[in-house]
Amino acid sequence: MNPTGQEVDEELDGLLDRLVSLAEDPSLLVKSSRSTPSSSEVHRLGPPDRGEELYISDEQAVSGRESASPASGRFFPLAPRTLAETHVGESDVEAIILRYLMLRGSTKGVEIAQQIGLQFAVVEKIFHALKARRLVAHKSAGNLTDYVYEITEAGASRIRQHSAHCSYCGTVPVSLPDYEASVAAQSLSKLQPTFEDLQRAFSDLTLSQEMFCRLGLAITSGKGLFLHGRPGNGKTSVAERITSVYGTTIWIPRVISVCGEIIRVFDPSCHEEMPLAKGDRIVDDEKVDHRWVRIRRPTIVVGGELTMKNLELTTNEDIGVSEAPVQMKSNCGTLVIDDFGRQQIAPAELLNRWIVPLEKRYDYLGLASGRKFCVPFDQFIVFSTNLEPKDLVDEAFLRRIPYKIEIENPSASQFRALFERTCEKMGLEFREAAFDKLVAKHYEQAHREMRFCHPRDLLHQAAIFCKFLKLPPAASAEALEIAAKNFFSTTGF
Repeated sequence: MNPTGQEVDEELDGLLDRLVSLAEDPSLLVKSSRSTPSSSEVHRLGPPDRGEELYISDEQAVSGRESASPASGRFFPLAPRTLAETHVGESDVEAIILRYLMLRGSTKGVEIAQQIGLQFAVVEKIFHALKARRLVAHKSAGNLTDYVYEITEAGASRIRQHSAHCSYCGTVPVSLPDYEASVAAQSLSKLQPTFEDLQRAFSDLTLSQEMFCRLGLAITSGKGLFLHGRPGNGKTSVAERITSVYGTTIWIPRVISVCGEIIRVFDPSCHEEMPLAKGDRIVDDEKVDHRWVRIRRPTIVVGGELTMKNLELTTNEDIGVSEAPVQMKSNCGTLVIDDFGRQQIAPAELLNRWIVPLEKRYDYLGLASGRKFCVPFDQFIVFSTNLEPKDLVDEAFLRRIPYKIEIENPSASQFRALFERTCEKMGLEFREAAFDKLVAKHYEQAHREMRFCHPRDLLHQAAIFCKFLKLPPAASAEALEIAAKNFFSTTGF
């Protein structure tokens, strides 16, 4: 006999109560043991004959700087030893070298190699070939087998033809298969966050044990999350902390090449570079493929400015380089759609665009040439909204985001605890009588709901009040009264 809806709800409530009891007494949890990945778990670029001694994890590369849990280093980009190991055509590398010489005028071969992200030994034969075809010339001798190169008229003529389509002269791009392998190796689905990882990530937020457990289940699933509730209760703050549960850093390519077109993946405006510190570096710099960049695992937040254009490749016509869309830049991290329902595109349009990627975990993008190609769709997506989810999207979309969590208003005890903690952070003296007066007048008598953002906003004004009047820093009754009048005014919120 099929269970009734009431019986299902009672069973779920029982499971949730069990989780809460576990959270209140972490000793009841079975702690997972983590060990160094075996050779079968190692993900690396390059042919199999490179040898396991060339595998280096992030934990080995950075001593004492990486969190050991969860393991953040199961992928390391090894520097290619030959041109074939770059998985990029020789003509493409030649074009980048010629464009760089066209821009620079003349420079040493080793400096060109550094500019394009390859070892000099890998591209030395290309320099010889360009010289033999009289596309470059030796301006003067350099060190050992190196020379100062300059572009010839024939080389300039040739590159002008290429530059009509693309003028890119940065690092040699990474191939699409190598990029796919890196995403698979660093995927969130390969990580199993522990109870301690969640505690660390949300340690500065005031969450009930029930809310903590529900978030933990959603994050562990890696399937995405729908956060909804009244404004000011920390939905965005919760979403922005999820990434840290999965570890600190990943490696991404600066650019990739697809069907001869270059796509920029690394974006300094939303990616934070985390270079290996020289004092902690165990690996030889020559073993690192400098076409890749080590970044903090990304958290990309898009709000009302999101358009359909942001979800597709955009091509810079001046230089002929395409920009990766936000979902591609957030791979192996978190993508937060903030204020969902208030974008310039309707929720139904976003549904139609992402309904397959959310299900299959891959996406199709279109090149400027019109060709389509497949890329990983591998991130934890958080939809954050002040509106009711059922009023925004249909059942098909909600089914693909299985965890829907309402961030409720704080209880009176949570509000007080947060108020005291915020006073401590801001260096303000907490005065109990002043706090009780604030609650009685501006919440209980005004029938106003408490919000998690109120302590921060009110105490910020109280701190300014004390500083302006040169008073001791304290959450006094006078300071809180002025702050409440300014903040709440006649809005009723």
